[in-house]
Amino acid sequence: MSYKPRVVGAPNSLDHRVFFENQDGKVVSPFHDIPLYANAEKTLFNFVVEIPRWSNAKLEISKDEPFNPIKQDTKKGKLRFVKNVFPHHGYIWNYGALPQTWEDPTHVHPDTKAVGDNDPLDAVEIGETVGYTGQVKQVKILGTMALLDEGETDWKLIVIDVNDPLAPKLNDIEDVEKHLPGLLRATNEWFRIYKIPDGKPENNFAFNGEAKNKKYALEVVQETHEAWKKLITGAIPNKAEKYDIQTGNLTLSDSPYKVGESDAAYTSLPAASPKPANPIDSSIDKWYYISGQPKV
Repeated sequence: MSYKPRVVGAPNSLDHRVFFENQDGKVVSPFHDIPLYANAEKTLFNFVVEIPRWSNAKLEISKDEPFNPIKQDTKKGKLRFVKNVFPHHGYIWNYGALPQTWEDPTHVHPDTKAVGDNDPLDAVEIGETVGYTGQVKQVKILGTMALLDEGETDWKLIVIDVNDPLAPKLNDIEDVEKHLPGLLRATNEWFRIYKIPDGKPENNFAFNGEAKNKKYALEVVQETHEAWKKLITGAIPNKAEKYDIQTGNLTLSDSPYKVGESDAAYTSLPAASPKPANPIDSSIDKWYYISGQPKV
């Protein structure tokens, strides 16, 4: 199954949205409809690109809008951009999420001692090709870090595009340091300090910042996939004290939230209306210099 983005509005604007169309041109949810597994053996995974490498706009799959388009995050009504913390520029990998996963905000993970962050499972794709917002890549999972973000567990999977030239050589977390020396250290540093220019404290990691291996990462994927299954099948409510998630989908026959193509929730989805990107304020180009050494 292939997917393509349906772009609405201008990037860097409040009304910009990126919906997803399947190969039949039907809008599907990147959170719920796109399968987690990209092959029958369940060794490859679909990965939704939210933020291309070297860009600054903080884009994410929306939990509060029908069919979960990607939109730019806001704070106090203003668009959010990550700061450039020397020597990094924007996001240093293709950043995105695995579909059909959910970090349950009511579940305390036994290893991190913290609840989930109420999002699909985050992943950083470390291949050489810069992706684009709304792209769906097929990836191999290599490992994971466990960011503790304001008291919540925020897993960061390390993945590689199966079509990347290095993919055959990367099969577990130790292969990353061997073939891409310095990347894990830089990744640790980026997540620790990227919020400091906004006046927030340094982030912490579970496991003293250690990147866990593929086996551990796959267990995390399975746990969050099972949590998503409970959510989408109605085994637990889609709205509770700690979360409120749009669960409408087009393809899941075992979900009480499945939507028909004639339903208002589907027919009201906007048509494609791409526009040129709005200019970004020059202040986003600023480099911030922060002292400190990676804790790895």
